[in-house]
Order: sequence, then structure tokens, then C-alpha cells
Amino acid sequence: MSRIGKKPIPLPAGVKYKVEGNTVLVEGPKGKVSALIAEGISLKTVGGELHVERDSDERAAVHGLTRALVDNAVQGVTKGWKRELDIVGTGYRAELKGKGTVVFTLGYSHPIEVPLPTGIEVSIDPKLTHLVVSGIDRQKVGQVAADMRALRKPDPYKNKGVRYSDEKLKKKAGKTGAK
Repeated sequence: MSRIGKKPIPLPAGVKYKVEGNTVLVEGPKGKVSALIAEGISLKTVGGELHVERDSDERAAVHGLTRALVDNAVQGVTKGWKRELDIVGTGYRAELKGKGTVVFTLGYSHPIEVPLPTGIEVSIDPKLTHLVVSGIDRQKVGQVAADMRALRKPDPYKNKGVRYSDEKLKKKAGKTGAK
């Protein structure tokens, strides 16, 4: 039996779910999120908890995955998800342009405009070097943060660039013979 798959998902007050074919639509105070359910997996509510069950051991490979996807949807509509990014480097910064675009200045010859997908919000601190990407869909939040980081990955010698706030970097030594 899958250890993750058999863990029940607590359903907070105000969260409802509806299964339609191979997707589940989770509704909560922050909005609606849909998650995929693998074939042969079913959802049952028992005493305020959501149980993910499989019909046979052939579905063991996707049992835990389906439970994790549904749990991410439940957490998204109650608490939401966020990723924090730091911009390190002289003159490197990010600014909000309107409501749905972030403009990065990262040492290139031109500023880079990143349009935000629906359901994703970005807040930037007053120093313009710390971003918080937030939303209710965990996959979207992670993808937008990864796309922003890919604009200028941290340099291994000076550690300049866009990085996750909790990311630990190793700095390389460089040339040993240079004076």
C-alpha cells in the first residue's frame, strides 16, 4: 500500500469537491482549482476527511501521485501557494508594469517583460530586489517562478542573478594563478 496514498486529506470548512470524469474540481475560499485523477482511483469523504482509494494494486504507481495532486488543490484553495525570489547584482531589479506584467532589468541590453498568467500575482518589495509569486495552483506558481529564475540563473563565480530565497549556492574559486 502506498504510504502517501493512504494518508487522509483533511477537508477544512468551506471546501467542496466535485468529481467529473477524470478530474476533480476543488472549491474553497480563495477560488477553484482542478486536479487530474488517474484511472482506477476514487475519492470518498469519511468524517470530514477525504480518502483516496485505488481499485487494484496495478494502480499503486499513481495512487500517491493522485493523492498529492488533490491535496495540493485543497491547500491552494485554503492557504494558497507562494515562491520567493531574490535578485542579486548591481543594477539588477524588477518592477511591476500595470497589473499583469513584470519588467526585469538584469544586465542585458534591453529590459525583459514577463506577462503573468491568470491566477498568478507578484508582489515586489520597495528595494525592487525581492519578489513573491503567489496563487492557488501550485504547478502554475512553481512554473512562473522557474521561468523568472531562468532569465538570469545565478552565476557560479559571483552568485549574481535571480535565485530562490531558500536556495543555497556554492561559489566557485575561479582562476588560481590570477593576481
